Amino acid sequence: MEIRQLRYFVGVVEAGSFTKAASVLHVAQSALSLHVRQLEESFGTQLLVRDRTGVTLTEPGAKLLKRARSILKEIQLTEAELTSTAASPSGEVTIGVPSGAARVLSGPLLEAAAAELPRVSLKMIEGMTGPLEEWMAGGRFNLAVLYRTAENVGRMTVLAHEELCLVVPPHQPPFEDSVPLANLHTFPLAVPMRSNNVRRSVGDVVAQHGCMLDVRFELDSLSTIINMVAEGRAYSILAPSAVYKEASQGQVRTVKIVDPVITRSVVLAVSPSDDSSPAVSAVRKLIPIVVRKLIETGRWSATAPELA
Repeated sequence: MEIRQLRYFVGVVEAGSFTKAASVLHVAQSALSLHVRQLEESFGTQLLVRDRTGVTLTEPGAKLLKRARSILKEIQLTEAELTSTAASPSGEVTIGVPSGAARVLSGPLLEAAAAELPRVSLKMIEGMTGPLEEWMAGGRFNLAVLYRTAENVGRMTVLAHEELCLVVPPHQPPFEDSVPLANLHTFPLAVPMRSNNVRRSVGDVVAQHGCMLDVRFELDSLSTIINMVAEGRAYSILAPSAVYKEASQGQVRTVKIVDPVITRSVVLAVSPSDDSSPAVSAVRKLIPIVVRKLIETGRWSATAPELA
């Protein structure tokens, strides 16, 4: 079995006929037929049913198609990694982004990567912070945007500093610009699960100051939390970036929490095994640039590291 034979087989299946595949692949139809026939002979089974309308897969053919696509994808990635250089990075980079940050970062980052790194395929996976932490530790991502308290940043790159706020239903109190931490117990809350970084950050500060929270709902879905606030069924404690769209449209309001302010750092983590990859390094350098631009233009309500 040769790589070329697998490419031809997949090409014939995707084109639907040998005639169309020959045109797409720029290979003589007789050569395609020969290579597919050689595959069938080597496996000792029929892979395609040929008729006047084109080709259809047999059961063994369907199994080979799945495997062949996977093999060819791995070969493509390997070629990209081996030919990738710092001057012209290429390959696939996977990044995990929390749901809140993704609402302001995902679009601009994908656009910037397409413009600045055309040979890099950026795969972005969004989720709540608890699962993202586990997936990053398990090596699922090359990079991950995570949240940390100021004292737990370590060697990770700090992208921004955010202040958490009380997210308020429209036309409901408090109507002031700020609310003391000690008064948060008066608002029924819908908050992320305990494994979530926002929940841990708030819980730590509340415990340190001997305060209480009225947690009515614990949800592992940012969109559901925001909807509950917009419908007037609960309040929440989130970063402004998580509700940027809804706040700008008047669906919810954000009120600053004070005495004390609850601050967290938005950081960028890289998998140790990918630290030397030119493609990963290029995306790693691009992300802080995109974040800074979002902060400077007011699209991300946060503070840049050196201005904090």
